[in-house]
Amino acid sequence: MLVLVFRLLSALPLPFLHGLGTVLGWLVYLLAPSYRRRLRENLARAGYGAQLHAAVGEAGKAIVELPFIWCARQERINRVARMENYELVQAALDAGRGIVFLTPHLGCFEITAQQVSLHTPITVMYRPPRKSALKPLVEGARARGMMTLAPANLSGVRQLAKTLRRGEPVGILPDQVPQEGEGVWAPFFGRPAYTMTLPAKMAQLGKAPVIVTYAERLPRGRGYVIRFYPFEGDLAGDAAAQARAINAAMEALIARCPAQYFWSYNRYKQPDGAGAPGQAEVAA
Repeated sequence: MLVLVFRLLSALPLPFLHGLGTVLGWLVYLLAPSYRRRLRENLARAGYGAQLHAAVGEAGKAIVELPFIWCARQERINRVARMENYELVQAALDAGRGIVFLTPHLGCFEITAQQVSLHTPITVMYRPPRKSALKPLVEGARARGMMTLAPANLSGVRQLAKTLRRGEPVGILPDQVPQEGEGVWAPFFGRPAYTMTLPAKMAQLGKAPVIVTYAERLPRGRGYVIRFYPFEGDLAGDAAAQARAINAAMEALIARCPAQYFWSYNRYKQPDGAGAPGQAEVAA
């Protein structure tokens, strides 16, 4: 039933969906106190409190655009998506060492790997949905082009490693809270956040270059611009230092388009068994 609903919604024009998303964003903001509080707190902590009104609407757009991104015909999506600085990606592909794409929850992050997969094979790590009814929709919609999905577990990590050894790219959401034992505490907008160590490990495997990317959502439903930037941090040092470098790079990327970050995400939660951040992480 859900797949049918998404397919029906995918036939609607993107400007209409984004308009509907803005309305939804404000309804959720007004009717959900905990959601409203977290969104406001996270924006204020990061210094983007002035972006509140825009962020509310963008959060709604991020939900309502999913039927279009997941279920619309590929040619319709291609008409409203363009890539900027793709020569950076092509140069890395030509070097044959694979690529580690880091894509935070910024803009339309669902479209980035989709568009890259039209040009090269890519394996993307994802967390399977908890509700079984969502699994056919999520997995079927994401597995487009030359994209392969790897579950966020040990099997998926091995799959990513094999992909990099073949000289092919992988994609990771670096601001997703990992499970206990799979991360370290590192500052993110001035507060300790449990941060995955996987991106640095993958980058060091075969010395694969790291490229940070996001898809900016254009106003009035005009589409998306997928932008690529070289990772300029230093992945030397221990896991904590690497996590700090990656979080700093994500902060810089978010600064390019702050209203479109997923501010309602509980980025600072403490996974079961992870332990509280130590004094060093609090002071960092």
